[in-house]
Amino acid sequence: MSDTEQGGDDLSSLQKAAVLLMSLGESDAAQILKHMGPKEVQRIGQSMAQLANVQRHQVEKVLDDFLVLVGDQTGLGLGADGYIRNMLKEALGEEKAGSLIDRILLGGNTTGLDTLKWMEPRAVADVIRYEHPQIQAIVISYLDSDQAADILSNFDERVRLDIVLRVASLETVQPAALQELNSILERQFSGSQGSQSTSIGGVRTAANIMNFIDSSVEADLMESIRDVDEDLANTIQDMMFVFDNLIDVDDRGIQAILREVESETLILALKGADPDMQEKIYKNMSSRAADMLKDDLEAKGPVRVSEVEVAQKEILAIARRLADAGEIMLGGGGEQMV
Repeated sequence: MSDTEQGGDDLSSLQKAAVLLMSLGESDAAQILKHMGPKEVQRIGQSMAQLANVQRHQVEKVLDDFLVLVGDQTGLGLGADGYIRNMLKEALGEEKAGSLIDRILLGGNTTGLDTLKWMEPRAVADVIRYEHPQIQAIVISYLDSDQAADILSNFDERVRLDIVLRVASLETVQPAALQELNSILERQFSGSQGSQSTSIGGVRTAANIMNFIDSSVEADLMESIRDVDEDLANTIQDMMFVFDNLIDVDDRGIQAILREVESETLILALKGADPDMQEKIYKNMSSRAADMLKDDLEAKGPVRVSEVEVAQKEILAIARRLADAGEIMLGGGGEQMV
């Protein structure tokens, strides 16, 4: 998809974020990036690297709600590599930025236990593929659930089952174990990280990972867990948070989620949602917006189940991020966090 051929209205949300950051200047953009996770920084960094010849009217369209005036010195599409390097170094520090810059601009690799979060899932799977299953489980537990799920997809069914069972049984990892893990990783690639005792793994971690696994794989994996330990399978199932569980989120929480969901994603997600869940969404929108959404749903032709599942998981990821930040509460009940 070429950025040079698009008007402001045709830019994706990710591309708009890239335009915004590149318009702010390196220091301000770096301050924003400090509040983002590894995957968000990587995606926006890649989008910035791909921007070329962005026109002034496109910038003004994207920044309409943020800037009173856009000057001639935006520099978009000119010297983007140098801009990205300086901005990421200020935001992340020399070491982390170096590894991310290599991957965005040069396709390089990363180092260290913490920076596994900056690696592609397939690369992490290759690093731990021949390590002891307990090491694999520690690594999987250490990473974000969506990345962990993607990593598991690179293993066969038997290995996935073993890892998930071990993740569910983990509680804490002592410094010696983390030091051993760092030593193993250092044999794979250069770099070292400090270690400290930390809570890691557990049934909830296993359930969170299961939430992100592809539905077809998830069903088989859950059945395999049930064959090994039915009580554990039931506990994991109870802790898994699926799209229709959003009906238990209070209205303020739903409204917070909707503010971050793109309309096309919401349409796809609701195509496969329970009618009660659809009504929950409608009542947390303005009458005009709800009517438009209903019309869009009716006009939307048949879609693949896989597309619906991807859209629903994207919304669930937003919900979990907001919940982790204390902005909403999942599961209903309780007081809104502020």
